Amino acid sequence: MNVLVFDIETIPDVAAGRRLYGLDLSDEDVARVMIHKRREESGQEFLRHYLHKVVAISVLLRRNDECRVWSLGDPQSSEAEILGRFFEGIERFSPTLVSWNGGGFDLPVLQYRALLHKIPCTRYWEMGDGDPAFRWNNYLSRYHARHTDLMDVLSGYQARAVARLDDIAIFLGFPGKQGQDGALVWDRYLRGEIEGIRAYCETDVLNTYLVFLRLELMRGHLTPEAHKAEEVRLKTVLAGAGQVHLADFVSVWESCGS
Repeated sequence: MNVLVFDIETIPDVAAGRRLYGLDLSDEDVARVMIHKRREESGQEFLRHYLHKVVAISVLLRRNDECRVWSLGDPQSSEAEILGRFFEGIERFSPTLVSWNGGGFDLPVLQYRALLHKIPCTRYWEMGDGDPAFRWNNYLSRYHARHTDLMDVLSGYQARAVARLDDIAIFLGFPGKQGQDGALVWDRYLRGEIEGIRAYCETDVLNTYLVFLRLELMRGHLTPEAHKAEEVRLKTVLAGAGQVHLADFVSVWESCGS
């Protein structure tokens, strides 16, 4: 395997909100105005992709004998630094990207934010001009496998069949989000709980990876024995990481009996 499973957590880009709407208000009030204007515009509160500021990118890298999960940068890292590390990883390893709704949300957000911060990544944008192998399998084309969006694949690219990661994870006997929710990230960020946001993002990555392994088993890319070995490997890695949220994930996972 040469796989990079990823997930992002975002907050309203209040700096952009101030510029767009000419506001001189606190961060909380700017965010309220942004959400109010979005509700007036579309009837929903979910901001447009480019107005999501990335505060965490968590990844799981499965490559050769390596299997580890972590959040890029550190709690004090700027958005530009976090984005730079993500795209540098693609440049270095050319991994298969795996996400849940990454095509619909995560990657468009990352693209807009990289545009803002002038972050290059030739490999990510490769369409076959520099490397013919990318002509028919690249990161940008929806039906190509170099980015596997599990939500899209498992729903057969049908909007009526999409599901939430939390529901599918629990359906399959995995821990799921354990009562956490991405909608709470902004409130947690305002309270200074960036470590907790990063930990939450990492558990989303773990759930995504477990669903991916089940898909690989179903597609015949893993034998039952290899699939079991990958799960055991992951449990061993998490148990030995010395981090409470990862140990808790293993505990809940084992209690699910999957």
